[in-house]
Amino acid sequence: MSKRDYYDVLGVGRDADESEIKKAYRKLAMKYHPDRNAGDAKAEEHFKEAKEAYEILSDSSKRAAYDQYGHAGVDASAAGAGAHGFGDVFSDIFTDIFGMRGGGGRSHIQRGADLRYNLEITLEQAARGAETKIRIPTMVVCDTCHGDGAKPGTSPKTCMTCDGHGQVRMQQGFFSIQQTCPKCHGSGKMITTPCSSCHGVGRVKQHKTLSIKIPEGVDEGDRIRMSGEGEAGINGGPPGDLYVVIHLSSHPVFQRDGNDLHCEIPISFTAAALGGEIEVPTLDGHAKIKISPETQTGKIFRMRGKGIKGVRSHAAGDLLCHVVVETPVNLTSRQKELLHELEDISQKDDSRHSPRAKSWMEKAREFFSEKN
Repeated sequence: MSKRDYYDVLGVGRDADESEIKKAYRKLAMKYHPDRNAGDAKAEEHFKEAKEAYEILSDSSKRAAYDQYGHAGVDASAAGAGAHGFGDVFSDIFTDIFGMRGGGGRSHIQRGADLRYNLEITLEQAARGAETKIRIPTMVVCDTCHGDGAKPGTSPKTCMTCDGHGQVRMQQGFFSIQQTCPKCHGSGKMITTPCSSCHGVGRVKQHKTLSIKIPEGVDEGDRIRMSGEGEAGINGGPPGDLYVVIHLSSHPVFQRDGNDLHCEIPISFTAAALGGEIEVPTLDGHAKIKISPETQTGKIFRMRGKGIKGVRSHAAGDLLCHVVVETPVNLTSRQKELLHELEDISQKDDSRHSPRAKSWMEKAREFFSEKN
């Protein structure tokens, strides 16, 4: 009887990734496991078929051979896989669920930890992009023993308690569950003569300097991922990643809001009353804005395209200049005299010269009259 296509058995496409294959297999194994289907020969056949398909498609080399040659390329592998029995595959399901790794000598291989680095940059660096160097503490593979933890000239021995699997099987009623070996702590090996540099760990703590490119437009809290620059893996496991988190230092002139920039522009009492042209700073240099006569504090002048172009934006934001009318200080006697003269003239027709103040006073009088 010819075998069914392994992808059809698991119900996945030929482009399915490892997680999809594992998910499909777990679902079938839970459904057809003999302990759940006592005496059901058909369910047992489905279980065996799913197990065999998973054994091939979960192994990258076996999967490649199957994709190229079909069942003929993996018959020997499939036959060997079937000899493990139902208990092994069901325990694999539970170890996946509870976060443990399966046996077969692979349990001690662990991916290195991810690292986080907080990088403070200036607003100018965020806007234009930059390249800088960072120095981080991390765990790297020991150069003396090349990661196996044993003194050069010696080698780790197979753990006799777990027979090198790193896991020991614990029978708990209905289920058979694997747990980390208490003797070798999951490594599957015992180091009798540890390396003097790493003391048998296989990794040492070092500082390393990395060059990092900051893309244009990054903002507060953005993360830059540097693949493989985290801690070294354990016993040949892949390294983790480094996540550089961006923090913007305060700027003496501008405040950022998304892609827009805000700044306060102090102008003199005279410029606010009579109007004129003033020069304002931008990230690219300077620009001029025209102040209309009778400008009040709080008026905003918008300069299109003078903000920041975000990482995912097609155009730059705007620069919003908030006008603040500055009250003169350290007045001379002559200046005070002129201001008194101006105030006297203005009060003769305050509704014309100070309409907001007059309107406010009228509203205040109405308020207090209602209270009384």
